[in-house]
Amino acid sequence: MSSITIYTKPTCPYCVAAKSLLEEKGARYTEVRVNDNPALAKAVREQTGRHTVPQIFIGEYHVGGYDDLRALDDDGGLVVMLAGLKDN
Repeated sequence: MSSITIYTKPTCPYCVAAKSLLEEKGARYTEVRVNDNPALAKAVREQTGRHTVPQIFIGEYHVGGYDDLRALDDDGGLVVMLAGLKDN
Protein backbone atom coordinates (compact mmCIF):
# COMPACT_ATOMS: atom_id res chain seq x y z
CA MET A 1 0.00 0.00 0.00
CA SER A 2 1.14 3.53 -0.75
CA SER A 3 2.16 5.97 1.97
CA ILE A 4 -0.62 8.22 0.71
CA THR A 5 -4.22 7.09 1.05
CA ILE A 6 -7.16 9.02 -0.30
CA TYR A 7 -10.72 8.01 0.55
CA THR A 8 -13.05 8.97 -2.30
CA LYS A 9 -16.38 8.62 -4.06
CA PRO A 10 -16.39 8.40 -7.88
CA THR A 11 -18.71 11.38 -8.48
CA CYS A 12 -16.88 13.76 -6.14
CA PRO A 13 -15.24 16.69 -7.97
CA TYR A 14 -13.03 17.47 -4.96
CA CYS A 15 -11.74 13.89 -5.05
CA VAL A 16 -10.79 14.35 -8.70
CA ALA A 17 -9.07 17.64 -7.90
CA ALA A 18 -7.12 16.12 -4.98
CA LYS A 19 -5.96 13.18 -7.09
CA SER A 20 -4.92 15.56 -9.88
CA LEU A 21 -2.89 17.70 -7.48
CA LEU A 22 -1.11 14.64 -6.10
CA GLU A 23 -0.42 13.41 -9.62
CA GLU A 24 0.98 16.83 -10.60
CA LYS A 25 3.44 16.44 -7.73
CA GLY A 26 4.40 12.97 -8.93
CA ALA A 27 2.94 11.38 -5.81
CA ARG A 28 1.71 7.81 -5.85
CA TYR A 29 -1.36 7.12 -3.78
CA THR A 30 -3.82 4.42 -2.91
CA GLU A 31 -7.41 5.33 -3.65
CA VAL A 32 -10.07 3.74 -1.48
CA ARG A 33 -13.65 4.23 -2.66
CA VAL A 34 -16.07 4.37 0.26
CA ASN A 35 -19.32 4.61 -1.71
CA ASP A 36 -20.00 0.87 -1.75
CA ASN A 37 -18.79 0.18 1.77
CA PRO A 38 -20.90 1.87 4.47
CA ALA A 39 -18.85 0.30 7.27
CA LEU A 40 -15.62 1.74 5.84
CA ALA A 41 -17.24 5.13 5.30
CA LYS A 42 -18.35 5.10 8.94
CA ALA A 43 -14.87 4.12 10.12
CA VAL A 44 -13.30 7.00 8.15
CA ARG A 45 -15.85 9.43 9.62
CA GLU A 46 -15.08 8.21 13.13
CA GLN A 47 -11.33 8.44 12.55
CA THR A 48 -11.38 11.91 11.00
CA GLY A 49 -14.46 13.51 12.52
CA ARG A 50 -15.45 14.57 9.01
CA HIS A 51 -18.38 13.50 6.86
CA THR A 52 -17.01 14.51 3.48
CA VAL A 53 -14.66 13.10 0.88
CA PRO A 54 -11.93 13.16 -0.03
CA GLN A 55 -10.12 12.37 3.18
CA ILE A 56 -6.38 12.29 2.61
CA PHE A 57 -3.66 10.71 4.71
CA ILE A 58 0.05 11.11 4.10
CA GLY A 59 1.62 8.41 6.20
CA GLU A 60 -0.18 8.60 9.53
CA TYR A 61 -0.87 12.34 9.13
CA HIS A 62 -4.48 13.24 8.34
CA VAL A 63 -4.26 16.09 5.86
CA GLY A 64 -8.03 16.50 5.59
CA GLY A 65 -9.92 17.23 2.39
CA TYR A 66 -9.04 18.88 -0.89
CA ASP A 67 -9.02 22.42 0.51
CA ASP A 68 -6.60 21.29 3.22
CA LEU A 69 -4.37 19.59 0.65
CA ARG A 70 -4.37 22.73 -1.52
CA ALA A 71 -3.52 24.93 1.48
CA LEU A 72 -0.70 22.56 2.45
CA ASP A 73 0.64 22.84 -1.10
CA ASP A 74 0.27 26.63 -1.19
CA ASP A 75 2.28 26.87 2.05
CA GLY A 76 5.04 24.61 0.68
CA GLY A 77 4.31 21.84 3.16
CA LEU A 78 3.13 19.27 0.62
CA VAL A 79 6.48 19.19 -1.17
CA VAL A 80 8.24 18.71 2.16
CA MET A 81 5.92 15.86 3.17
CA LEU A 82 6.29 14.13 -0.19
CA ALA A 83 10.08 14.46 -0.01
CA GLY A 84 9.93 12.82 3.42
CA LEU A 85 8.12 9.85 1.91
CA LYS A 86 10.88 9.38 -0.66
CA ASP A 87 13.50 9.35 2.10
CA ASN A 88 11.82 6.34 3.77
